[in-house]
Amino acid sequence: MIYSRLIAGTMTWGSWGKQLSKKEMASLINFCVANNITTFDHADIYGAYTTEAEFGKAFAESGLKREDIQLISKCGIQYQSDNRKNKVKHYNYSKDYIIWSVEESLKHHDTDYLDMLLLHRPSPLMVAEEIAEAITILKKDGKIRDFGVSNFTPSQMDMIGLRMDIDVNQIEFSLTEHTAMHDGTLDFMMTNGIKPMAWSPLGSVFKEDTEQTRRIHKQLGALKDKYNATEDQLLLAWIMKHPSGFHPVVGTTTKERLQQAVAAAKINLETEDWFLILVAAQGHKVP
Repeated sequence: MIYSRLIAGTMTWGSWGKQLSKKEMASLINFCVANNITTFDHADIYGAYTTEAEFGKAFAESGLKREDIQLISKCGIQYQSDNRKNKVKHYNYSKDYIIWSVEESLKHHDTDYLDMLLLHRPSPLMVAEEIAEAITILKKDGKIRDFGVSNFTPSQMDMIGLRMDIDVNQIEFSLTEHTAMHDGTLDFMMTNGIKPMAWSPLGSVFKEDTEQTRRIHKQLGALKDKYNATEDQLLLAWIMKHPSGFHPVVGTTTKERLQQAVAAAKINLETEDWFLILVAAQGHKVP
């Protein structure tokens, strides 16, 4: 299955962010597809369990065909909201719940299948055999095509992966949060053929004013003219240079920034420039 190199994250499209109307959402879907962003990242909890259905209605108005896009969704987090009366935020990875959750996502998107299902976050109570049963049934019934996890450690991926194939692990990864390069997560994924997706790929660079972010801005500023690129493009290019083959999940709803993000995939940072940017983030040379 082919997913676009840049993935549109929908978390802030609805009530958790921009509160886009159906018309605005349909326009944004069309714009993404026209600019080679064909994969859309969802989770059942987004918008307190409302954004998937809003997206589904907007997609129906978009004029696009289902095969024009790829839909990713996640399940497992039990979020406290008026739409689901949970006593506490927790996780549920029982076989029946996973299957029910996927069927709810399909209903909301008005589709027969998800291109990929991710387990949203690891649970201390998850039973790998039970998860494998659910995924086997969902694949056999054609309700999901690929399977992955999100925010899982190497040992957690190993536990699940011994019982079924894991295609993707969606992790937090950016210049300001790159521990996955050092704690064995990406090594494990490359060894086992698990593709990484990066949520929050710009990290804290534009959110915080710290010694670290000031160092980063200075270094990116020194490279902008060389690559004819914006700072956010260089941050995305830095991620995509990693040999694991990251797919950044970009959360912006601004069309200009989406176009810039797509263009970042064409930037090939020189090795020394990649390390200059890393050193700026770390504040010290590599060992």
